[in-house]
Amino acid sequence: MFIARAGLKVALVIGALALSAPAASAAEGEGDISISPRNASPGSTVTVSTTACGKETYGKGESEAGGQFHLFEGDKGELVGEFKIPEDGGSGSDTVTLKCPPRTKVTGTYEIADRPSGSVDAGFGAADGKAAQLAVGGVLLTGAAVGSVVRMRRRAGSVRI
Repeated sequence: MFIARAGLKVALVIGALALSAPAASAAEGEGDISISPRNASPGSTVTVSTTACGKETYGKGESEAGGQFHLFEGDKGELVGEFKIPEDGGSGSDTVTLKCPPRTKVTGTYEIADRPSGSVDAGFGAADGKAAQLAVGGVLLTGAAVGSVVRMRRRAGSVRI
């Protein structure tokens, strides 16, 4: 019986590894290009780097939202370039295409998020239309306070001899 259970566990582990292998190999293909930040907002600067160009010291890039930019030699054999997303740019995904000699072409995508406007609703503020929520919260707090007082009084009474 023990061997059957151990065999089942081994089969489950091997199955999990086999299912995760395609995801791992897909992630390796993205290693040729790095885009930072992955979720940019209009007006921000995006940095792109790649190791796909090998020993080249120059390349060109183009972003659908940010236009053309140049890639220059950076740290660790990478080519690095920057571009700025226009202030009036919309949201959605943007594709970046990098080219370097002789015939290397790499693409990557990132998201452009809408810039938040106004304040963030954190649950505080005006209580207009929140009377029911306030009433339920008050009842729950009162019940918790009464329950803890009753429990403390009961413990204090049972300790007496």
